Amino acid sequence: MIKTMKRLLDRKKLTFLASLTFVASVSCANAQEAVQSKVLASNLKHPWGMAFLPDGDILLTERNFGSIRRFSFDTGLSNPIKNVPESVSVNQGGMLGLTIDPAFTENQTIYFCYVKKGNGGHSSNVAKAKLVNDSLADVKTIFTAKPLLNNGYHFGCRLGFDDDGNLFITLGDRNKYRKEAQSTDDHFGTIVRIHPDGSVPSDNPFVDGKAPEVYSYGHRNVQGLVVHPETRVLWAMEHGPRGGDEVNIIESGNNYGWPVITYGTEYSGRKITDITEKEGMEQPVLYWTPSIAPSGMAFYHGDKFPDWQGDLLVGSLKFRHLRRVKMNGDVPGEEIEYLKDLNERIRDVIIGPDGLIYVLTDEARGKLIQISPSS
Repeated sequence: MIKTMKRLLDRKKLTFLASLTFVASVSCANAQEAVQSKVLASNLKHPWGMAFLPDGDILLTERNFGSIRRFSFDTGLSNPIKNVPESVSVNQGGMLGLTIDPAFTENQTIYFCYVKKGNGGHSSNVAKAKLVNDSLADVKTIFTAKPLLNNGYHFGCRLGFDDDGNLFITLGDRNKYRKEAQSTDDHFGTIVRIHPDGSVPSDNPFVDGKAPEVYSYGHRNVQGLVVHPETRVLWAMEHGPRGGDEVNIIESGNNYGWPVITYGTEYSGRKITDITEKEGMEQPVLYWTPSIAPSGMAFYHGDKFPDWQGDLLVGSLKFRHLRRVKMNGDVPGEEIEYLKDLNERIRDVIIGPDGLIYVLTDEARGKLIQISPSS
C-alpha cells in the first residue's frame, strides 16, 4: 500500500506543525495520461546524473564508465569529456551526480560527485572544474565524505545549490554503518552544506562539531535533491530498505530518524525497529511501502504540461517507471505511472528549459529520453 504523510508548512518560519500531521491512503491510477517519449541518446554505460547548460546542451554522467559526456540537440552525444578524475566503479560507486554553478555563464564551472579511492578505503568525493570545450580544467576537490571505508554501498551523491549559492551534497549511511546516521560527528547518513570553494557556512547547525559541514542527519541514502521552484524550500528523497522510501522537506539541524524510526523493514523481512515516530525526529511528507526504489526528483514547472504545475516527478528503479505525484502545495495526492512499457530503471529526471521532461535509464545500454505531451 502506498501511504502519504500530510502536514502543513509555516512558510514564514519553515517549521512543521506536528499536531496537524495525519496519514491517508491513496492508490496509483491505472489509466495513464498520454505522453510521448523520444530517445535522444542510447548505449550509455549506466547513466546516473544530468544537468542542463545555459546553451541548452545536457551534461550527463556514466556511473560504470566513470565519464562525463555532453549531449547537443544539434550534434548528438559527445565523446567522454577529457581530464575527468578517475572514479572507483565498485557496486553502487562510480561517477554519480553533477550540477552546474549558478553563475556558469561567467565562470564555466561544474561540480560532480564520484567515488574516489584514498588511504583506508574510498568515499564520496566532490570536485569542481571549468568546462572548456571538450575538457575539464582547474579540477579541484572541495569535499570528501569521512571516514573512508572499503564498502561499495549508499554513497548518496546528489548535488544542488540554494538561492544563497550554497552547495548541498547528499550522503548515504554506507549500509553497514546505519547507526552512525544518528551522529553528527561524521558524514554517514547526512546532507551537508558547503560554500562552492569547500569552506563551511558560519550558520551551519553543527559548525562547532567534528563534522561542521553537516546540515541534516538521520538519512539512509538520499537519491533525490531539489529546491522547490516556487517556494525555494529544499526537498530530498531517500531509499528505504524493504519499504519506507521517504520524501522530506529539509531544514537546518533536523533529524530525519533513520534507523531509529522507519516505515521499512530489513530485506529479509525482519523488523528494524518497532516505532515509526519519535519526538525530535521528522516525519516524511510522503513514504512508499512497499519500496519503489526512487531515484531522481523534480517538481514540474513549465508550459508544456500546464496541468502538472508543482507536481512531483520521481523515477522508480524497482518498478521501472516514471511516477508523477499530484501535489496540492506540500500535500501529496494521486500517483500516476508513465514509461512502464519501456521496462527500464529510471535513474534521474529533470525539467528542461523548454518545459519538457528528461530522464535517464540506468541500464548497461542506458538512454537519455525526452518526454512531451502526446499530440
